[in-house]
Amino acid sequence: MVLLMIGTTELIIIALLALLLFGGKKLPELMRGLGTGVKNFKDGMNGLTETDKPEEIKSEVIETKGEIEKEEKKISDGSK
Repeated sequence: MVLLMIGTTELIIIALLALLLFGGKKLPELMRGLGTGVKNFKDGMNGLTETDKPEEIKSEVIETKGEIEKEEKKISDGSK
């Protein structure tokens, strides 16, 4: 398996290509959005691995399903 070993030269070439494609004004905004997305992904993965267990998830799904069915019944009874 080949690992991606990116050196300084490759990083400079990638940065220049990004600068040419997106321009100097748009690039910081794109990088900020990318950083926020990566942070949210990491937080979500950490939250799943630390707190949620399959039994807890299953019980939450069943509880939510019951609540949805109750609301659906209220709506259908009210519209008749």
